[in-house]
Amino acid sequence: MEPQKIKPKNNGTKQLFDNPILEALSRTHIAIPVSLFFILGAVLGWYAFTHTDLTNWLIGVLFVTGLIAFTFVEYWMHRSVYHIEPTTPARAKFQYTTHGVHHEYPKDKSRLAMPPILAVIISGTLFAIFFLLMGEAAYAFFPGFIWGYAGYLLVHYCVHAYAPPKNFLKHLWINHAIHHYKDGNVVFGVSSPLWDYVFNTMDDKHQKKDTSKAMETL
Repeated sequence: MEPQKIKPKNNGTKQLFDNPILEALSRTHIAIPVSLFFILGAVLGWYAFTHTDLTNWLIGVLFVTGLIAFTFVEYWMHRSVYHIEPTTPARAKFQYTTHGVHHEYPKDKSRLAMPPILAVIISGTLFAIFFLLMGEAAYAFFPGFIWGYAGYLLVHYCVHAYAPPKNFLKHLWINHAIHHYKDGNVVFGVSSPLWDYVFNTMDDKHQKKDTSKAMETL
C-alpha cells in the first residue's frame, strides 16, 4: 500500500491497535515531545559549556553541524523508511502503521509526532552512539540534532494544523501539500527543502503550476 495512492481524508482518525494501551501510546499532544526535546537539548548544551573542555566556538560549530545533520536524517528517514516500498505484507503493515496512516488522515493532530516513549528510546540510543563516536563533543552536537527534531515537529504540526502564513515560510506549507496531495514521491523535506534540491526530489512543476490548488488543501 503506497501512501501516495491513499486518498487523504481531511477529518477523522483511525484506530491502529486493538490493545487500548498501545493505541493510547501511539498518540501524543505535540507540546509533550517538543517541550521534552527542547529542554533536553538545553540541558546537554549547558553541560557542554560548563563541564567539558570544548571551546565556545567549537560548541557552536558542533551545534550547527548537529542541526544540519538532522535535516539530512529527516529527509532520509522520510524518503527511505517511511516511504518504503510495500513489497510484502509485513512491509506494507510497517509502512502504513508508521506513516501511511498519516497520509490517510493528515489532519489527525494526535499523530503528527512520534510517540514520546519511542522517541525517548531512539534519542537515548542515538546519543549513546554519538558519544561512542565523538566523545564529549556529543554534548554539543546532540543539542543541535535534537533541537532540529523539535523544530521539525513544530513545523510539521503547524503545516497540518494552521493556515499558511503570508511570508516566505508559506513555501513549507506548499511543499508539504504537494507531497500529501499531489505526489508522495517528491518533496520529502518538511522543515527544510535543502536535501530535496540536493537529491533532485523537489517538484518544480507543481510548485509553478499547482501552487494555488495545493494551498487549498491545507
